[in-house]
Amino acid sequence: MLAALSRVKIPRRPSSELLLRCIFEQKVERGELSPLTLSSVTCSRKVGGVRDVSTSSTLCTKVRGNSKKREMSEKKLTRHFVDHRRVKLVAGSGGKGASSFHSEPRKEWGGPDGGNGGDGGSIIIKADRFVKSLAQVVPVYKGEDGESGGSKNCYGRNGSPTYIRVPLGTVVKEQGKTILDMTEHGQEYLAAFGGAGGKGNRFFLSNENRSPMTATPGITGQERLLQLELRTMAHAGLVGFPNAGKSSLLRAITNARPAVAAYPFTTLNPHVGIVKYRDHEQVAVADIPGIIRGAHLNRGLGISFLRHIERCRFLLFVLDLSAPEPWTQLQHLRYELDQYEPGLSQRPQAIIANKMDLSEAQEKLETLKSHVSQRVIPVSALTGQNTEELILHLRELYDGYLQGGGNG
Repeated sequence: MLAALSRVKIPRRPSSELLLRCIFEQKVERGELSPLTLSSVTCSRKVGGVRDVSTSSTLCTKVRGNSKKREMSEKKLTRHFVDHRRVKLVAGSGGKGASSFHSEPRKEWGGPDGGNGGDGGSIIIKADRFVKSLAQVVPVYKGEDGESGGSKNCYGRNGSPTYIRVPLGTVVKEQGKTILDMTEHGQEYLAAFGGAGGKGNRFFLSNENRSPMTATPGITGQERLLQLELRTMAHAGLVGFPNAGKSSLLRAITNARPAVAAYPFTTLNPHVGIVKYRDHEQVAVADIPGIIRGAHLNRGLGISFLRHIERCRFLLFVLDLSAPEPWTQLQHLRYELDQYEPGLSQRPQAIIANKMDLSEAQEKLETLKSHVSQRVIPVSALTGQNTEELILHLRELYDGYLQGGGNG
């Protein structure tokens, strides 16, 4: 019986070295590891029943593909872009004052020693050039309350101020009236005052009242309801109907990369690009989302993006030469702007005839020039044709804007 049992082979457990090698071979087959890293595995001798495994630094690395950062789609960009917020601000309340008397051995008449409460924290709106949207602004802000006073003439700690960081170009409104236009980096606006702290009974000590018992509570912080609107900070604005090629034109003259597609309303939020000149002057150009008829009545994207044109000092009307009558687009665009704000279409402007690469574009260009009295710049955003003339004319408009006292 014992001899029969001795002939039975007991299966041995695989060593840790064998298990590691099997794991590495599987990773090589899936392409997660390079075949060269398999040979770099070395095992030391067994110490205390455990093998110490040492590997090279390349063993834990994975085979990386193309590390080029993928461009975010227009839908995802719109999700993170917010140009208006309605916020409720409640500043911190002041801490209450303390009512106490000094207590010390062999000192019967110590007197009042209640300290004052701390002031509540205020809420401050601050302009920050590194913030690009109002998406981080929450609907309600509550300031920090001040701490209550204590005995031994201890004053309560003041509440820390709460900062709301907004992008440049944010307009602060209350009940429809503009309060402040934040156009400079670091500009601050004290939106809600914190309440003052209450007085302790030490404050009421006088010759007539040597043992006051009075202590006052803190004052409630200020409460306000404000509207924050973001208006794009740009010198020039590209204005046109949907699918007129505004985004393609912005890509052709600047380094901005807005989404481009062969369907209308591709651009759902404003994009700003910078045109750089040899004398290191820079002109900001904004791509305004497409305007349709009745936009001043809040149709389509409506007035939510018409307000971005208000801050542009000069306008670039982009006309689509593939339309049957492109000169009528100019009339409708000016009408929508004037209905939104009288005189808005009378700002310094340029007329851009886009899509000159089409076969019928030259004939429509001559008809367009006969219908308008201003200068018409024919370009092709797809091929880059005649974009140099547009860039030079853009500089002329910018220099005229500066000579007119618009250096703010």
